[in-house]
Amino acid sequence: MSKDPIYLDYHATTPVDSRVVTAMQPFWGEQFGNPASRSHRYGLEAAAAVQVARETLATAIAAQPEELIFCSGATEANNLAIKGVAETQHRKGQHLITVATEHQAVLSPCRYLESLGFQLTVLPVNSQGLISVEQVAAALRPDTILVSVMAANNEIGVLQPIAAIGALCRDRGVVFHCDAAQALGRIPFNVSDLNVDLLSLSGHKVYGPKGIGLLYRRSGVAIAPQLHGGSQEQGLRAGTLAPALIVGFAQATELAIAEQPTETLRLQTLRDRLWQGLQAIGGLHLNGDPQQRLPSNLNFSIEGIDPSRLIQRIRGAIAVSSGSACSSGNAEPSHVLTAIGRSPDLAHASLRIGLGRFTIAEEIDRTLEILIAAIQAERSRLTRHKKG
Repeated sequence: MSKDPIYLDYHATTPVDSRVVTAMQPFWGEQFGNPASRSHRYGLEAAAAVQVARETLATAIAAQPEELIFCSGATEANNLAIKGVAETQHRKGQHLITVATEHQAVLSPCRYLESLGFQLTVLPVNSQGLISVEQVAAALRPDTILVSVMAANNEIGVLQPIAAIGALCRDRGVVFHCDAAQALGRIPFNVSDLNVDLLSLSGHKVYGPKGIGLLYRRSGVAIAPQLHGGSQEQGLRAGTLAPALIVGFAQATELAIAEQPTETLRLQTLRDRLWQGLQAIGGLHLNGDPQQRLPSNLNFSIEGIDPSRLIQRIRGAIAVSSGSACSSGNAEPSHVLTAIGRSPDLAHASLRIGLGRFTIAEEIDRTLEILIAAIQAERSRLTRHKKG
């Protein structure tokens, strides 16, 4: 029987930690109540579990429990934040600012609002994938109502200067939203330090279940609901809450934050070991700032290969991404890699490697062997093809 591929796609999703599965277990069966049904024990038990989880998550990001709105994930949270602000503030102004390398869950709702008449400024990044506070300051206008900048990029892992951008927006009276799905549990942060007004998070990026996330909304920030049909979540997100998912999200977040300091050093060491080992074959280009990035992220472009054939060579042995999971299968090159100046050929010939909690040194060494052999074999094949 063949072994399972080595999993190195932790930016796409993470396996649910067994400790999280244990915490969720009662809410699939004996504690099945609807937390909105407060007239009997079943509903009250579910409501109590949701409240404890809400408090745990609030503590984890230095927020207040009432500032959290549970959603199905960061994509929904981003839509609620961006469209919700646009609806409540359109009389004040209709100008939005975001960044060229944002996830499509931010870019798409911004483009949608642009189609309705809002004006959108998309800031370019430098060759390392970063923007500056000065860029944001120069783009701000009297009619700017929202700035949206992600904390950690989902493809190249770069960390934007969120706290400084947030301070600028706070000073100018502009709502600041941040997609922090990739940052939670991977780098230390809290909403006060970041100066954010709205912040999106997702459970399945921190070894929790899929289908759950949240939007942090700073007290006093007005947003309009995007789902109607119930009074749940202060009337801002209709729909029956899922206690099992919420409890799992809270447990996963608490574990990730507790283990983050030791995991940061361990994963950075493994990542650097992999990158240094790959230097032996040459023709590799690191994508994103080498220092200002997630400790678990490695994204690089490879000269002299057919990217589709390389993926075929390694697919059965290692699980990595040739782009973000949300854009895989797209014939267009990564918008993130083209934004930092990579040619279409190099953008296509890129690998995103994401290390995680269950990655071990032996897997890194084995990955090195597999990648070096596959790249060399593919380069040799192309050389023979050209000669023939």
